[in-house]
Amino acid sequence: MIFTETKLKGAYIIDVKRLEDDRGFFGRSFCQKEFEEFGLTNDIRQANVSYNKKKGTLRGMHMQLAPNEETKLVRCTRGAIYDVIIDMRPDSETYKQWIGVELTADNYRMLFVPEGFAHGFITLEDNTDVTYQVTEFYTPGAERCIRWNDPAFNIEWPIEPVIISEKDQAAPDFVEETQKTEGKLLV
Repeated sequence: MIFTETKLKGAYIIDVKRLEDDRGFFGRSFCQKEFEEFGLTNDIRQANVSYNKKKGTLRGMHMQLAPNEETKLVRCTRGAIYDVIIDMRPDSETYKQWIGVELTADNYRMLFVPEGFAHGFITLEDNTDVTYQVTEFYTPGAERCIRWNDPAFNIEWPIEPVIISEKDQAAPDFVEETQKTEGKLLV
């Protein structure tokens, strides 16, 4: 595998190193040893699949708070997505910064999302499947949602959303922990 660290410390784009021949190619999409060489958490507790019927389906931005923080390994197995993460670690040099990566069934690219990051995506094609390997069990009381278009982050989505869940549409504005305010998201 080829690990490329992003500008957000601890977040990696992972490409499959392809060994090609007449049949196609072979490559690893996970290797505990290689993950450990980069200091990446790999204690997978849950594997999830997200099927999305329509282009323009937006899911996110989601995260879980301590002690239920999640690390995710995300891959698009059919179709295409624009995958976005936001660094929500207050002590990080890249706090509140985001990146977006195109993950497609054809590029086999994955995104490693460390603990303390919000995650979401928009589908770029109809009938898109996304798989997540997650290091923590889903804990409803620890989940937080950040609005996909919150001006605190100014995420530049490549297309306008067509489908967004009620929960994601109703996500509150983000404010710093020191500015506790009614109706605002506190992390």
